[in-house]
This record gives sequence, C-alpha cells and structure tokens, in this order.
Amino acid sequence: MSLLCKLPALRRIAYSPGKLAFSTSCYALRKKVMFPGALNSDYSHTLEFVSNVQSIPTYQVMDTDGKVLDSAHDPCVTKDEARTIYKNMLVLNAMDQVLYEAQRQGRISFYMTSFGEEALIGSAAALHPKDMVFGQYREAGVLLQRGFTLAQFMNQCYSNELDLGKGRQMPIHYGTKELCFQTISSPLATQIPQAAGAAYAMRREGNKQCTICYFGEGAASEGDFHAGLNMAATLGCPVIYYCRNNGYAISTPSIEQYRGDGIASRGIGYGIDTIRVDGNDIWAIYAATKAAREIAVEQNKPVLIEAMTYRVSHHSTSDDSSAYRSKKEVEDWSKRDNPISRMRAWLENKGWWARGEDAEVSKTAKAEVLAAFAAAEKLKKPAIHHLFEDVYDEIPQSLMKEKAEIEELVKKYPDYYQVNEFARQ
Repeated sequence: MSLLCKLPALRRIAYSPGKLAFSTSCYALRKKVMFPGALNSDYSHTLEFVSNVQSIPTYQVMDTDGKVLDSAHDPCVTKDEARTIYKNMLVLNAMDQVLYEAQRQGRISFYMTSFGEEALIGSAAALHPKDMVFGQYREAGVLLQRGFTLAQFMNQCYSNELDLGKGRQMPIHYGTKELCFQTISSPLATQIPQAAGAAYAMRREGNKQCTICYFGEGAASEGDFHAGLNMAATLGCPVIYYCRNNGYAISTPSIEQYRGDGIASRGIGYGIDTIRVDGNDIWAIYAATKAAREIAVEQNKPVLIEAMTYRVSHHSTSDDSSAYRSKKEVEDWSKRDNPISRMRAWLENKGWWARGEDAEVSKTAKAEVLAAFAAAEKLKKPAIHHLFEDVYDEIPQSLMKEKAEIEELVKKYPDYYQVNEFARQ
C-alpha cells in the first residue's frame, strides 16, 4: 500500500454549519468533492464545460379554456372566495381603464396598468394578512385583494389631503401599514434585499410569518437581485420572491436580457427552492404561492417563483410599446391567453358564474371607480407642513428654520403659491 493511503485521509461525511466531520478512509477512493465551497459535487474525469441543463418546467393547473388538467390540483376554495377573486380582477381592469385615460387627459401625472397580468391576484389570495408585501409597480391587484379601497387608490394617485403618503410619492406608489404593504419606491430592485432583511427579522421573532417580494425580470438584472437572493439563502430568510416575467423590461425584450433558462435557474444557483408557473393561470399562482409560504415559514427558507406572463399594456404612460413590438403581437396574445377569460371559464365550468354577470359587474365597478375618482379630484392637496414630518423623531433646528421661511413666503405671496389649493391641517 502506498504511503499516501496509509495516512489518515480527511473526508467530510455530512455538511453541518460550524462543524466538521471526518473519516480515515483513503481519499483516493472518494467520489464527492471535499473542498468547503463545494457543497454537493462529484469528481469527474471528463474535461467538459457545462453550457446548459434541462429546462425548468412550467407548472400549470388549468388550460386556456379554464379546464383543470389534474383534479388533484383543483383549488380548494369556496364559491364566495373564487367569485371575490374574479370580481377583483374585473375591478382592477376597470380602474386601470379609467386612470389610464385620466393620465392621458392630464388629470394625473403618471400611471401603470396591469392589463394581461391580472392573475397576480392569486398570489395575494394565498398569503396570510400579516405577511409583509414588498411591491414593485404592478401590484394593485394584491392591494385590492387585501382590502385597499377605491378611494384610497384614487387619493394616492391624486396626492390629495387624504393620501396615506401625504402627497410625497408619484402615482401608483401605494403603501399601507394597516394592510402590511410597504410603500413602493421608484428605484428598481431596492425592495429585494429589503424583503430579505424584513424576513430575517420575522424569523428571529418566531411569529410564523413571511415576506413576499414582487419584481419583474428586468429588475433581476440589477445587483440588488443577486445580493438579496444570496442574503436570503445564506441567512435562511422566510421570503417568497415572485418574479413576474412578462417578456419586456420597458422596451428591452427578454431575449436581450439573458441567455440562461430565465430567472428560475438563478434561484437554483443560489440554493433556493424554485418553481416556474404559468403566470396567466390564477390557480397555478395560488397553489405555488401557498406551497411557497409553507416552505418559507415552516423551514425558514426563501423560495423563488417565476411567473411566465405577457404584458399587454405599455410599460407605463411614459411608454409607447408600438415602437418595439407590433400591435398584432399584442392583439394575438390578448386573444390567445387572457387571464380574466380563463378565470371566467373556470367559474362557468363550476357553475359559479352566469354568462351575463360580467357586463353587470364591470358596469358597477366602473361606476364605483368613477365615483371615487370624482371625489378624490375635488379634495385639496396635503398641508404644507407635511413636507417636514416623518423623517426625524424631533425636527432639527435647521428644518425648523426652513419651515419658518416657507411659512413666511406663503403668507407673503398667497396667490403665487396658490394656498387655497392646500389643506390647512
């Protein structure tokens, strides 16, 4: 026997954080790589560069005609729950139509619709009310499902005196402490590491809650995506990362963003439990989010969901998508796979929705949206003193001085500053 095999060879038996386990078998017989950075690798004697692996499948519960493909995956929801979800999809659609037109008329400064992505509401239905939401731009449906009122949506978009954000944000940057929805911020992907940090705090508190973080495939090109996922994986944070892959990051198509197997493959690279789902199938989203939540809160692990969908709308009111894709492409997608039509077909198959109900519900929803819109438009802007609040526990002298200067200017030139358009308190 060689001298090498006579020596006690070090061999890791099992990985345990903070501990090393060894055996004295000859390392020449080993098949597993023993280096600390290789958690699960076998030795190979073939010189081969890996360029691709088997593509991750896309989980689907029902087809485009609303038929459940496997009865074992039929969602266990009541008639009232299913109808509420569908009504919220119709309300979201009605609200998007009204506010999009309002922006075009110059009545609000900005807006983003959710056309083609209404099935996202299924993720909200699978969460606990106390789970913290970190949104990006297109999560109005999540708020609707949680109970955010039409008046609250309109007040925020108008930045009036009843806006929960006190007029400090541009439209669609919603937030509500009551409904556990963190205020949206414009910088792309900042919410991803924040969600990991909040989830880590929840783990330490031991309250069996998690965070969910929404973002688009474009945001996954940001550094914060990689930092956030690695932090969540290594610290064991109960967070659900929900990537809405709708094919376009503003004007950049997916094919120009990555060459790998979408965003899901990156989750696996970070050691995160990952699933890819049909993002137009509300019950696939519901089932995946429900299962992801159980993993997150019971095992203190992050989960990544990649929802494959299609953005029918322009990116925002600042965008004209006809500059980078044909109108025919959009029309074909709308006809081929519409999440609202799909959900309606499922309800009709169950006998839970009558064919004539859509028109009535949509008419009522539009009337309610217009009523809330009209009321919000009449309200004044937030009081000027809100400019100096909610940053410091006690306002420092430097800000007190600025506040006094502004009050003096407003008092001296009331017409110029249009003081009658602002609330007093």
